[in-house]
Formats: sequence, structure tokens, C-alpha cells
Amino acid sequence: MTPAAERLRAADAHCMRLLRHYENFTVASRLTPARLRRDLARVYAFCRTTDDLGDETGDAALATEKLRQWRAAVEAMFAGAPVDDPVLIALSVTVRRHALPAEPFLGLIDANLQDQRVSAYEDWPALLGYCRLSAAPVGRMVLGLFGVHDARAEALSDDVCIGLQLANFAQDVSVDGARGRTYLLQEEIRAHGDVGATRAMCERARGLLASGRELETMVRGRLRVQLSLYRLGGEAILDAVAAQGFDTRQRRPALSGRARVGIMARALATLSKRRDAGSGRGVRPFAASSRSGETERDNAAGLFEREVERGGVFEQANGRTPRPRPLAARRVPRPTTHVERSEGVTHG
Repeated sequence: MTPAAERLRAADAHCMRLLRHYENFTVASRLTPARLRRDLARVYAFCRTTDDLGDETGDAALATEKLRQWRAAVEAMFAGAPVDDPVLIALSVTVRRHALPAEPFLGLIDANLQDQRVSAYEDWPALLGYCRLSAAPVGRMVLGLFGVHDARAEALSDDVCIGLQLANFAQDVSVDGARGRTYLLQEEIRAHGDVGATRAMCERARGLLASGRELETMVRGRLRVQLSLYRLGGEAILDAVAAQGFDTRQRRPALSGRARVGIMARALATLSKRRDAGSGRGVRPFAASSRSGETERDNAAGLFEREVERGGVFEQANGRTPRPRPLAARRVPRPTTHVERSEGVTHG
């Protein structure tokens, strides 16, 4: 083995150690074609490292400094400069192989930098701007690995990822409060209280998840199952929040074992669907794997059985959203597609 190959092997081993207890990666990896699993591990290791830099120090000034150093190292990697960090050593290979752009990676770092100086958001445009940095990039990274670069697919992915993040914000009011943060909109808290603000956030999340569902019809195989799993998981979280009366200030609602089983079964059922709502829109359906549908169903069935036995779907080691994490007192405007809102916020 050459020194370069040994260096990459050690870097990949480091990435896997980071993700050993990261359940979202475990599930996503099993639903990813073998040829992409190592690349997915590198992307997830980057996301995990970025989040840890933002969360683990407990010191905003120190976290800011570390994140700025990390951002400079990532910029250098994309510029083709040599890197020493094992995560970036491994990630650089994936970035070159799949021609991944720098923006999603830098955006995720910028979201963590923003966390160090912003602890609350006044209105929806302000929170949406944050979500575009903290949630949407992860979906775009994964689509890039699968070779999906269509603008419509990316916009639908943004809807799903932001919807998932809003669902987790509604679920994690008590967790975020303990960290001195709140993602409930301040103007809605003043008008309707925490419960009303949580209800409004859940409504936005449902609209976004429903909007992004079209993405599932544009892809096939295990990628379709993976996307369905995330959406259904988000919707189940929203149901759990609603069942608690939208009051998550003291107790974080969690999914029951029965709910997890139902989600896995429904996601698995998508493998038998061959309809393609994406045809005629200039989007070629993407096959996540060259295996036959029967083989895909068998593979996913094995995952389903293992996860039922473990009872551990959708709970993450650090309890945060997407990063990557999986879902009225006042009627808020129903979201249109691609997170465009009546407030005039559009894609940049």
C-alpha cells in the first residue's frame, strides 16, 4: 500500500469512528448503494465534526474561533491545497470524485457560527435564512453523491430538509431551552404563547414536508426509501408533538416502537411504486442502484427486520437536527413549494 493510500485508509477509519454511534448514518448507509457508502460516511463525518465544533465547547468565543479555523481549512481543501485533518483528507477524495460544490459545506459551518451569536429569531424570514444554511445543505450534499443536480430536485430537497428541521425544533423546545436557545418565532410567542408558536411551526413543517414529497417520485430504489423514511419520520414527530397538545416545554415527545415499525413498513412499501411524477418535467428518474426491484425489496426488508429488533430508528446520538437530524393558535400562510413564502422570501 502506498503512503497516500495508507493515509486515506487511516482517514476513512477515523470517519467511521466518529459515526460509530450516529444512528442516522447507520440507517442511511444501509439504504445507500455500496459504491457510495464510503462517500456518504465522509460527508456525514464532516457534518458531525462541524456540529461538534459548534456544540461541544460550551464557550461561544472558543467555538467561534474553532469554526473559523475549520472554515478556512475547508476553503483550502476546495482550492486544492493539501490538508492534514483526517476528515478533510477523506472528504477531499469524495469532493473530487463527485464534483461537489463548496457552498453547502461552507453554509453548514456558517450556520454553526450563527448559533454562537444568535439565540432566537424574530420572524419567519429570519429563521428561514438560518434553515437555508443549517438544514438545506445536507440534502444537497447527499443529492450530489447520487448524481442529482437538477434545480427542481434540489429545491424539493430543501423543502424536506427544512421541514424536518422545523419538526425537530417543535420537538426540542425543552432541549434547546436548556442550551439557552429557542427556535420558536418571537413574534408568535408574543402573540400566542409558546404552545401557539409551536403549533404554527408544526403547520409550516407539514406544508414543507408535503411539498417535498414530489422528490420521492423522481428517484428509485433505496434512495426513494431513504427519502420516504425521512419524510414519514418527520410527520410522525409532528404527530407526537400534536398528541402532546403542542406543549414541549417540559417534556420532549418521542416516537414509540410501534410508530417506528409503521414508518419503516411504509417506507419499504415505496419500493413497489413505479409511478414517476417527475417525467414530463425535464427530470429523468434517478435509479439509486442497478439492482432489481426484488433484490432491493429483500435488502430493505432485512434492514426493516433489524431495525424493528433494535427499536432505534430516528433517535440520534446528540439529539440534534440534520445535521443531519429527522417531524393552530394562529393560521399561518400555507407554504408554497420550495420554501417561497408570502413574506416575499425566494430562492437566492
